Amino acid sequence: MARYVGPVCRLCRREGMKLFLKGERCYTEKCAIEKRNLPPGQHGKARKAKLAGYGLQLREKQKVKRIYGVLENQFRRYFEQAERTRGITGVTLLQLLERRLDNVCYRLGFGTSRSQARQLVRHGHFLVNGKKVDIPSFSVKMGDVVTVKAGSVKNTTIQHAMEEVKGRGVPEWLDLDAARTAGTIKSLPTREQINLPVQEQLIVELYSK
Repeated sequence: MARYVGPVCRLCRREGMKLFLKGERCYTEKCAIEKRNLPPGQHGKARKAKLAGYGLQLREKQKVKRIYGVLENQFRRYFEQAERTRGITGVTLLQLLERRLDNVCYRLGFGTSRSQARQLVRHGHFLVNGKKVDIPSFSVKMGDVVTVKAGSVKNTTIQHAMEEVKGRGVPEWLDLDAARTAGTIKSLPTREQINLPVQEQLIVELYSK
């Protein structure tokens, strides 16, 4: 699966906001947004034009893609699946992205960022309902239990991430049992529980043209 391997701080600068792509660094003064909140490139200072219509819709789509670390073809498949599902398409799209295993591991605090959680999933550090799953895009469902594999409990990366989540918190739709290094999907996330500054309706409008 193709993935973006360039500098991620420039993605935050392009969107003009923190996308929290570098984990704990994003909470410090070293964050690129804190140091220079300008679009990347030599003409960054000159990019002051107001966006409207297609420009706004495109930026919202790019923002969500970058937050969850998915590329265009995969993102479009998520949208098509959301469109076929009963309910509000934009909210369903965000729910599908939230249910990705790498995102759930990040939300539970098993990784300091989604990219780190994705790598840990790829390396086989997690079990879903007692079975090893190493596919980051695996979609969890209500009642599933995500557990750190017994041999990975003392992994320093996971231990460090779990210390950080104490300050970050865990979403209400997840239940973290830190003693067992396990998390349960209590329910599907509601729009209010998906704490992201995005306007998903603009994405729907973009793909509906």
